[in-house]
Amino acid sequence: MNYKDCIIRFALILFFSFILGLERKSHQHTVGIRTLVLMGISSCLLSMLSIEMAAAPIVKGDPTRIAAGVITGIGFLGGGAILKQGLNIRGLTTAAIIFTISAIGMACGAGFFIPAAITFIITMVILFTMDKLEKKMFPASKTKTVMLTLNWDSLHPEEIQDIMKFHGMIIHDMTIKYHTEENTAELSYTVKTPDKMNNVQLVEDFKEKISGLKDFKICDK
Repeated sequence: MNYKDCIIRFALILFFSFILGLERKSHQHTVGIRTLVLMGISSCLLSMLSIEMAAAPIVKGDPTRIAAGVITGIGFLGGGAILKQGLNIRGLTTAAIIFTISAIGMACGAGFFIPAAITFIITMVILFTMDKLEKKMFPASKTKTVMLTLNWDSLHPEEIQDIMKFHGMIIHDMTIKYHTEENTAELSYTVKTPDKMNNVQLVEDFKEKISGLKDFKICDK
């Protein structure tokens, strides 16, 4: 392997990882340009090292174990990108991108430029089209908790559920707690909500349409 080959392989993975890092950073994710570029370049280098060691007659054993070690290490980094925020899990797509850029880096290091380019193109198409398709097919994607406190005498769960459904919520379950001294009911709903929901209008609807409402809260946990 000459210097020209090395430059081509590094330049290609630098471009691929930079674009994917830019896409992640534009969505305000922790893993961004520098992280993915470093992962791609290091995977590319280790892949080239694995090939050169396999070609060297003085090396004993199986040098391709380097590639297996890369996959294990990238899996560890990908797991660190997955975060639990309240009832929601974030970072799964970022973890998948970390794994993908590592695979693309190894492909560039091995000289498989066309498969690497095809994988990159497919990844970009998925990132820019599947997200919109998922939101269109499944607009209610975020899990939240809706809590209401109201007078027991004015308790009408059907009206509450109608308002939530009108705002695009999908109700998963409901729990109720009765306070004997205040004669009030505390309702807690676990719901799926759209990404863009007018919370102010939701509060206004509850205020106008639900009599005896004392308290209202919507949160991620």
